Amino acid sequence: MELEKEIQSNKFEDNYHKAVVNISYTYNWLSNLLRDRLEKYSITHQQFNILRILRGQYPNPATINLLKERMIDKMCDASRIVDRLVQKELVTRCTNSKDRRAVDIRISEEGLKILSLLDKEVKMKDFLNENLTEDEALTLCNLLDKLRG
Repeated sequence: MELEKEIQSNKFEDNYHKAVVNISYTYNWLSNLLRDRLEKYSITHQQFNILRILRGQYPNPATINLLKERMIDKMCDASRIVDRLVQKELVTRCTNSKDRRAVDIRISEEGLKILSLLDKEVKMKDFLNENLTEDEALTLCNLLDKLRG
């Protein structure tokens, strides 16, 4: 559906302004779709992101700094998110044997199990393939990469 119909406005300074509003609107649209699927497992988008990073590291541990570097949302508090994941027993945390100031974080078996279930339910392709071809998705990726410089 067209942006103007979704937000019930067509008052944009120019196409650059419209593009920024459209990107913001689309980000929220995608976030809502993802949130609906993640709520079944009582995890947030940021927690999902950390679990996926940790699965990529598995069986090696990660540090908070590594998680912060790789997270999509750079503004969130990775330490607090890890605390919540520890409470849910989806990750473990222990002191690094080589550097006692560092903390090692690993995804738990339960965390791996939840991600395995989510892999079946949260296929990114499903969010876009009704309205975009695979070639169009690649073009969109290239344009977004170009936008960020």
